[in-house]
Amino acid sequence: MELQIKSLEDLLVERGRVSTEDLRKIRKLQAERGERIERLLLDLGFISEDDLLPVFSEYLGVPLVSRKELPSTAVSIPGLNVKFLRHARVLPMSLTDGVLTAAMADPGDRDSRQGLEVATGCRLKPLLAKEKDIVEALEECYGENSEGQGEGGGGDGLVEYLSEDEEDVDHLRDLASEAPVIRFVNVLINRAVESRASDIHIEPFENELKVRYRIDGVLHDVDAPQRRLQAAIVSRIKIMAKLNIAERRLPQDGRIKLRMMGKEIDLRVSTLPTLYGESVVLRILDRGSIVLDLTKLGFPKDTQSLWDQLIVKPYGMILVTGPTGSGKTTTLYGSLNNINSPDKKIITIEDPVEYQLNGVNQIHVKPQIGLTFASGLRSIVRQDPDVIMVGEIRDAETAEIAIQAALTGHLVFSTLHTNDAAGAVSRLLEMGVEDYLLASSLLGVLAQRLVRRICPECRRPVEGMLADQAELRSFMSDGKNGDRTSLDLANQPLFEGAGCETCSHTGFRGRAGIYELLMVDDAVRRAILDHASADAIRAKAIDLGMRTLREDGWRTVREGTTTLSEIIRVTRD
Repeated sequence: MELQIKSLEDLLVERGRVSTEDLRKIRKLQAERGERIERLLLDLGFISEDDLLPVFSEYLGVPLVSRKELPSTAVSIPGLNVKFLRHARVLPMSLTDGVLTAAMADPGDRDSRQGLEVATGCRLKPLLAKEKDIVEALEECYGENSEGQGEGGGGDGLVEYLSEDEEDVDHLRDLASEAPVIRFVNVLINRAVESRASDIHIEPFENELKVRYRIDGVLHDVDAPQRRLQAAIVSRIKIMAKLNIAERRLPQDGRIKLRMMGKEIDLRVSTLPTLYGESVVLRILDRGSIVLDLTKLGFPKDTQSLWDQLIVKPYGMILVTGPTGSGKTTTLYGSLNNINSPDKKIITIEDPVEYQLNGVNQIHVKPQIGLTFASGLRSIVRQDPDVIMVGEIRDAETAEIAIQAALTGHLVFSTLHTNDAAGAVSRLLEMGVEDYLLASSLLGVLAQRLVRRICPECRRPVEGMLADQAELRSFMSDGKNGDRTSLDLANQPLFEGAGCETCSHTGFRGRAGIYELLMVDDAVRRAILDHASADAIRAKAIDLGMRTLREDGWRTVREGTTTLSEIIRVTRD
């Protein structure tokens, strides 16, 4: 019985299971992927399996059976190969008078139906069941002693978790090549892109496999597969990233390039051996989503005006600081894009190159062959550049070469991992950089964080107080430099997100930056030469008008961009 897709579509719309707009989107995607529409509807979450199967059953004229109706003991039928049953997602239920009754995840699969009839010599009476129920029943019926399974006891056709001693490369490759595993990984990535996730975390634990998406900087649990799928899923990702699937004792890094939903997606893959298997993190780099316009990053006008003055200097060093994921690279790319012109040669050295910039020479460090930040930077200087970007200053050698480049007529951009702008000065001095060289070369330091924006669709005023005013006032003014924030909650309307479909009921959608810009003037240079502490340099800069991260955060709260709790979350020491 062959599926007539259009008739099924009509029935789904008639029963109110999907909208005509959803079908229009799915048809467009089907043209790219070539998969069946009912499978795409399920995989992309347009319809649940519970909603689809009754309509599917009605269309095919095949009864729908529940998990309780499936047998718990194997039905002995000559000619049946368990590997085939598991691959086709078919569970024999009974054999009576030459009629084989079998539950199928897809009774419309003509090849599987014909294969069963040829193998058994019986006429097939198909029933429809959930794929998950069939897999569980197959495991219950055939999990221990299966004919035709081959070595390993679990069967090449069944995806299951095995110990390291039982796993071999061929078995892993077979598991990773199964259609359900390939489909799961594709759906996992597709849904992450649709959810605007920046990272996918796959984490094995003793009794479960957790999958989480990092959306707007915060991790969220998503539906995870069964624990036994872990080895197959990790192997599939490794194959896509061209990693060694046999190596499970050491961390590995790789990259995947995909075209999905009409967009080019780069995935940075990292595997890490843990107690219960390999943990995998996929960093999603959507080339089309990078914001190169600094005005759209959330810069306040006065800070952006000062920053624009810095990045057009002919030489010197400019630093951007903040933790991982605070948007440092995006700020640097936006800055390079602003000053990129035919009369400037710009070279970057990064780990890795996250996005490709037109007209910019970009280098990917490869420590395994000796191409480090320090060695690469030495060679860059000999290439006669006007502007140099160093992905990160990690050691004294890189810091020294970068400063020498800044002193010899190059504009140098780089990043550091420090909590605030003044901390960058202390960090470089602690690395062994000479104070007079740092004072002469450093132009400015920008510290930044990313805060979640309140969802515009469900934004509403906050009713009542969120916390004690005195405590909030102390926090927002840093507790060090007096109350400079004019924090008057009684007269200041605050906003929050109620939660809606647009923001997945989180109350937030998208992110904005908050900034602290330390301009290195004569007063700050004297403080550097005096080896003043980070707190002393910070106080000096505040006296000269620097707005701290928390003060800039309070600005975004007053504007209704984000919430007080969000500022507290990202700026708490």
